[in-house]
Amino acid sequence: MKKIGIIGTGAIAAIHVSAIQKLENAELVALCSSSRERSEAAERRFGVKAYSNVEEFLKHPGLEVVCICTASGQHLEPALLAAKAGKHLIIEKPIEVTLVRADELIALCAKQQVKLAVIFQNRFSADFEKLKAAVDSGVFGKILMGNAYVNWFRNEEYYSKSEWKGTIKVDGGGALINQGIHTIDLLLELMGGVESLFGKVQTAYHQIEGEDLGAALVTFKSGALGNVTSATAFYPGLPERIEIFGSKGSAILEAGKIIHWSVKGETSKLVAADSGSPSGASDPMAINTVLHERQWADFINGLENNRDYRVDGLKARRSLELIRGIYKSSKTNEIVHFPITE
Repeated sequence: MKKIGIIGTGAIAAIHVSAIQKLENAELVALCSSSRERSEAAERRFGVKAYSNVEEFLKHPGLEVVCICTASGQHLEPALLAAKAGKHLIIEKPIEVTLVRADELIALCAKQQVKLAVIFQNRFSADFEKLKAAVDSGVFGKILMGNAYVNWFRNEEYYSKSEWKGTIKVDGGGALINQGIHTIDLLLELMGGVESLFGKVQTAYHQIEGEDLGAALVTFKSGALGNVTSATAFYPGLPERIEIFGSKGSAILEAGKIIHWSVKGETSKLVAADSGSPSGASDPMAINTVLHERQWADFINGLENNRDYRVDGLKARRSLELIRGIYKSSKTNEIVHFPITE
């Protein structure tokens, strides 16, 4: 039974609490928030001991695993403290908002010999796993193109009522690094490494520092091409979508569900597995805990059995690098080649 604590008690923390409570081999034992008022409210809501000081939280008896649910650009500092205290880490996406900060965390976890996982729960959708297996086994032949579209909408209050969303320092940007990163992560799992890209970002609709619209043309190491778009400005918000085109066929994954599957010479056998979780196209909390439960189970089982788990720090870094590459390309108006440095 792994004893777990959560740092950060905002909206996403409730998803993690619910997921942890459904696991037989895990127990939520502590919470930590940014103020005494917030910690007391969290303690009343979730029924476990809550702290307003990270150092005290890390001394909670038996604490083994720390989940970081703070704002994106505030992952590093509490995560470093937890790693130095010998706690395993599972962090909400993105791993951090710059490659420098991400690499500092990855390096320290390796030095301290603690496990580091990052939440990309959409990898655990049964339909995505079916698509991944088909791509890897050559069902669609040579992959020629892979596209990721996250054409979502967020109303003005989504940003105006938040102190950090859409800011460069704490959100890292906007639609790409916050909303688009999940689908970009899936695209990279299917397509492999990136050779280069040309990207553009704009703040077209909202009054924010970061982008509410971004697009890129990507060349993968395999030679395949790809298109990436991400937005929070497209009313009313469409389900996120991945398109895969190969020499023998094609498939489309929309909101975690396969909606198109065609292989040359075969009668279509389009049978979707399960979507796992609805789309957050127009509502950021229009998700359930199913996929988070699966990722938590994968991580805890990995810890208990000393085996690999699905999303470690280096794997999570790939989507951050692609997004940082888009930002760099937009700023310089040039093609960016990978790997990139900051």
